[in-house]
Amino acid sequence: MRDTIFTRKPEFEILPMTADDCAAVSQLHGQRFARPWNDGEFLSLLLQPNSYGFVARQTNALIFKPPLSGFVLAREVAGEAEILTIAVHDKVGRAGLGWRLMQAAMREAHARGGEAMFLEVDDGNAAAIGLYRKLGFEKAGERPAYYADNQGRKSAALVMKRVLR
Repeated sequence: MRDTIFTRKPEFEILPMTADDCAAVSQLHGQRFARPWNDGEFLSLLLQPNSYGFVARQTNALIFKPPLSGFVLAREVAGEAEILTIAVHDKVGRAGLGWRLMQAAMREAHARGGEAMFLEVDDGNAAAIGLYRKLGFEKAGERPAYYADNQGRKSAALVMKRVLR
């Protein structure tokens, strides 16, 4: 009994992102990216009529419960959708949350008329690239020296695409 309490698989609910989520989304983004976006930037993007997002909250945490477990922000315009940013809290990584957030974003893009979805990913982020490939994304292009880390090192952005039909 005691082992099941401490090894319980995390459970999450995926909900539409609202303006009230922007501060927590910004905080998580700042933990995961070298150039964080502030809550005003998230709010500005979210309020655009073609943008949408989802947040994930853990529902069964006993000890550590982050205010936000993950999020995805996307937009769809004229049949093309784009993942603007996505992040999962490091305490709940490898729990399938990125997969679920991406699925929610792809379903919403398709419902809005999206025929294809694009994203950019740092070419050094093997975990994210692996996830995107499992979701059916393929490399469509590359932007050399696109990202810079906190030490100023540059890395390429892979542009990936998935057909949604």
